[in-house]
Amino acid sequence: MADTPAPPYPAGLRLAGRRVVVLGGGTVAQRRLPALLAAGADVLLIAPDTTPAVQAMADAGELTWLARPYAHGDLADAWYVLAATDDPGANSAAAAEAEANRTFCSRSDDASAATAWTPAAGRHAETTVAVLSGDPRRSAALRDAIVNALRDGSLAAAHHRGHTAGVALVGGGPGDPDLITVRGRRLLAEADVVVADRLAPRELLDELPPHVEVIDAAKIPYGRFMAQEAINNALIEHARAGKFVVRLKGGDPYVFGRGMEELIACTEAGVPVIVVPGISSSISVPAAAGIPVTHRGVTHEFSVISGHVAPEDPRSLVDWDAAAKMRGTLVLLMAVERIGAIAAALIAGGRSPETPVAVVQEGTTAAQRRVDATLATVAVVVEAEQIRPPAVVVIGDVVALTR
Repeated sequence: MADTPAPPYPAGLRLAGRRVVVLGGGTVAQRRLPALLAAGADVLLIAPDTTPAVQAMADAGELTWLARPYAHGDLADAWYVLAATDDPGANSAAAAEAEANRTFCSRSDDASAATAWTPAAGRHAETTVAVLSGDPRRSAALRDAIVNALRDGSLAAAHHRGHTAGVALVGGGPGDPDLITVRGRRLLAEADVVVADRLAPRELLDELPPHVEVIDAAKIPYGRFMAQEAINNALIEHARAGKFVVRLKGGDPYVFGRGMEELIACTEAGVPVIVVPGISSSISVPAAAGIPVTHRGVTHEFSVISGHVAPEDPRSLVDWDAAAKMRGTLVLLMAVERIGAIAAALIAGGRSPETPVAVVQEGTTAAQRRVDATLATVAVVVEAEQIRPPAVVVIGDVVALTR
């Protein structure tokens, strides 16, 4: 009976500033190089040619590329070697040189002849999950299962939170809880206090542990203060009390989200702030409704405009005449209640009354619905269909691409 091969000993290599030699510039190298570069390795690539993606890394100065085949002596200064050429003889010769140099070497063509195996690796927050099973497909499946379970909370482990008291301004995305960023979800899971907008994905709040204090920003008592000032004060007070506070906002914090006002208030109060971008409803909601905000041969531009102030209001900062003359797509946020006046202003400014318009209510959620109209009819359609905020209005020829 043959002896069972000894299992590999798992170890994490700290390669920052250390020479790593990669032989071959094909698809294997293309998959492995990003992680090596992210680890800070000093990568020397040796290959007669490369894929376009690998060449782009070389052109950007992320690695050094010698455009020739492997030659004996190339591994003299290497801490780690990846032999990934399509020539088994070259891979074998490189492995022999690495062995003589006492340098660990992985091989893409023959794992049994390698001194190192590349695990199926994935990351969640500050945790790296690496799986070795001897079967690459099974390793990848196990990695995906573990990382996904960490991300959705079905697999949890106690840990020491790395965040001190402060505030994170987190964009929650357009409404679907799956569209928050990975970083945003991680910070939300580590919060002591969450101050949530009414447009923030509500399902995310259900995932929070019982000890987390959830504050509805719309219900903060503000008395003589402006509502925004009261929110700023709440963020500062909880952070000063030693809490890690997540300000959960719909969409992106800086797209009509007053995120900069909150950052300035916290910074002036000496409270550290993290800003986590989010997916803006201005592009994601049209996409979810089948509308591309740009399309080749149709439009080369799109503009995002707030409609919370009517065109005739002296507080308006929008040049509606200029907007009317643009040939691209107009995306209006917070505009449902003033869509009649806005449509009239655009028509008066020269935009055709027959310009296609789509209004998408509660985009990306289970309640999403879309109605179509033209600039001339949109006010009547919105009223007849009883469209209510939140809704995104898309104006332009791209609307006619899908109905």
